[in-house]
Amino acid sequence: MRITGGKAKGRILQFPSLSKERPTSDFLREALFNLLGPLTGKSFLDLFAGSGSVGIEAASRGAKEIVFIEKDKKLAAITQKNIVACNLDENCRIIARDFSAGLRDLFNNKYEFDVVFADPPYSRGLVGQTIKLLKENPVFTEETVVVIQHSIREDIASLLDEITILQDQRKYGDNALTFLQMERP
Repeated sequence: MRITGGKAKGRILQFPSLSKERPTSDFLREALFNLLGPLTGKSFLDLFAGSGSVGIEAASRGAKEIVFIEKDKKLAAITQKNIVACNLDENCRIIARDFSAGLRDLFNNKYEFDVVFADPPYSRGLVGQTIKLLKENPVFTEETVVVIQHSIREDIASLLDEITILQDQRKYGDNALTFLQMERP
């Protein structure tokens, strides 16, 4: 895995070879950031951060504040190593907790992000749970872009309602990037 753009472009990221989770591919990350456009000065939340590749890419591309939530302590440690290796530790913060507890803490501390990215483990029912917890802990504004990376076999349409609106969806093989606008309840 390599950073695909910005000031750390080309830097190689670590990911544990025996991990049961899969990292977001370089191709999918590049597609995501091409769709998001410039991130300079924006805040970015990386839920289910894994090795941190998506949030680190956001930092490399100019995001001002990046928060990673990853419950696996080994992966959180690798995220920290990757951040330091890319010289991006100034604007990054890791929360090594379950995503529900991490979201609750951020909401209670009045955080709001310009971009919320979530890549829950596929086919475990976590997409619906992620959207539900975001509604309960709205760490976003009306202008925030919420992006969910998921398997194309996971049904997003049933999760939409009057405050969770589909803006765009792009499919790449078995992967989908779904862009949502969420209104605060």
